[in-house]
Amino acid sequence: MSIASIASSTATDALRSRGASSASGAPKAELGQDAFLTLMLAQLRNQDPLKPLEPQEFLGQLAQFSSVTGIQGMKDSVAELAGSLRSSQVLEGATLVGRSVLAVGNAAQLEATGGVSGAVTTPEGATSIDVTIKDASGALVRQFSVAPQSGNTAFAWDGTDSRGSRAASGAYRIDVAARVGGATESLETMLQRRVESVTLDPNTSSLSLNTSAGAIALADVRRIM
Repeated sequence: MSIASIASSTATDALRSRGASSASGAPKAELGQDAFLTLMLAQLRNQDPLKPLEPQEFLGQLAQFSSVTGIQGMKDSVAELAGSLRSSQVLEGATLVGRSVLAVGNAAQLEATGGVSGAVTTPEGATSIDVTIKDASGALVRQFSVAPQSGNTAFAWDGTDSRGSRAASGAYRIDVAARVGGATESLETMLQRRVESVTLDPNTSSLSLNTSAGAIALADVRRIM
């Protein structure tokens, strides 16, 4: 076998092994664009004049090269887009610090003064909206009803218990239900909370809004007050 044949065979095998390794999932060294072109040029220079590289094989290697570079370019574009989205999320979250939002969730934090307000989406045909408040141990603190409004129905707890006394500061759970046609239907509760800070999860790139009642996802925000 001639030196030219050996060089050509080596280059061809190297190019083919790239595809084979990718298909099998076996560990492999990365073949960059420069190395790919160097091997292909070496193959062309050292090919046997009596047995030149078949056009189909040459086109197949070019297609493989285009696929490899295209995939790498796509990965770079996706990475760049992800970085832009993360930056956009952080900026969006930062603008909410110090502001109040209406967000999905049942956890409420009662301070020494003031109360807790929220809202629900009013189901069609509702005759009453019933609000139930329990403390951290699950004990009933207060129940009251509000008249349903078109669209959303707002409610407010003044921080007092069923006897009219001021409830202790701390964590509470607020559940809301609607009476519709004689049946009771649980509703998605939205509570008003003040954003104290934001946190970006480095693993999931999800943004959390930190409030006195705990962290809430940016996706759970329904309205900025």
